[in-house]
Amino acid sequence: MGRVLARARRWAMVVTAAVVAVAAAGMPAASAATSLPCDLYAAGGTPCVAAHSTTRALYASYNGRLYQVRRARDNATVDVKPIRAGGAAAAATQDTFCSGTSCVVTVVYDQSGHGNDLWYQGSGSPVGGRDTPAGATRESLTVNGAKAYSLYINPGNSYWRNGSSSGVPKGSAPEGMYLVTSGTHVNGGCCFDYGNSETDRRADGAGAMDAIYFGTSCWFGRCTGTGPWVQADLEYGLYPGGSSSWNPNQRAFNSKFVTATLKNNGTSRFAMKGSNAQSGSLYTLYDGSLPPGYSPMKKQGAIILGSGGDCCATNTNQSQGTFYEGAMVSGYPSDAVENAVQANIVAAGYR
Repeated sequence: MGRVLARARRWAMVVTAAVVAVAAAGMPAASAATSLPCDLYAAGGTPCVAAHSTTRALYASYNGRLYQVRRARDNATVDVKPIRAGGAAAAATQDTFCSGTSCVVTVVYDQSGHGNDLWYQGSGSPVGGRDTPAGATRESLTVNGAKAYSLYINPGNSYWRNGSSSGVPKGSAPEGMYLVTSGTHVNGGCCFDYGNSETDRRADGAGAMDAIYFGTSCWFGRCTGTGPWVQADLEYGLYPGGSSSWNPNQRAFNSKFVTATLKNNGTSRFAMKGSNAQSGSLYTLYDGSLPPGYSPMKKQGAIILGSGGDCCATNTNQSQGTFYEGAMVSGYPSDAVENAVQANIVAAGYR
């Protein structure tokens, strides 16, 4: 009984933290406990333009498709939806469909209403490429007290939304994003990214990308420790801070579940944060000027997940990582909104 009461107290503290953070952001506290990440961003004036997850809905009212799996036995497909509006993914749908055969994840649907679905970059996909879809059953977990599956990306797996994306900031327009990933399934291959990328899948110059990177790559050298780190893939480099020099404020995040955030006003400033996704608040890794040569940004508006921007039309993707949920927003999110999103992630109870 004492253990149950302690768990209840911890849960109450998490919900209270979310309410306080939301109130500080100028949002109605009454709706904070039922608001999910994209509700929180919208209430803060920075609405989601892309929202992806294989584990749960990212809006309290969302009950549409989360992702699609394809089975090997007959190449049939099924869409996995939340158990209920705003709930965890209905993993039982996948379990029943994939029983006795293997399955892959072919598309992660956009929950924002902008239609920015992420398809695997490979043969048979609408976006084409040389990669393959990730296995659908490589990692199960618990979120919101229910079974769910991650998008468990190994080298040669990646997802992309091309230049027909809707609402994604381009050029020097401000944007923000967050990602829930894992600190235990990483490598130094280029590049486990989530965010804004090139429309032609080529390295088109400094500022053509604006994406969260998570892994052990030390692009410019002289890193401290072995990672994994949250860095910014701005094209022509993974930036730990405002220059190619190592940022001493960087820290490794090797917990099972990790939250990473990135925001960029497009002309002068960007910031990165990270945290354990099961507890605690966000830690500011960098908040300052863009690196020399990156102002203004030249974002192209495609969306990448699991590879660098110059993959996978002409080369092989070597990165690995885990994707649970993430979103991209229009505008420069406040610290209070990002804190509220982190509190909500903790409240989701990733296990």
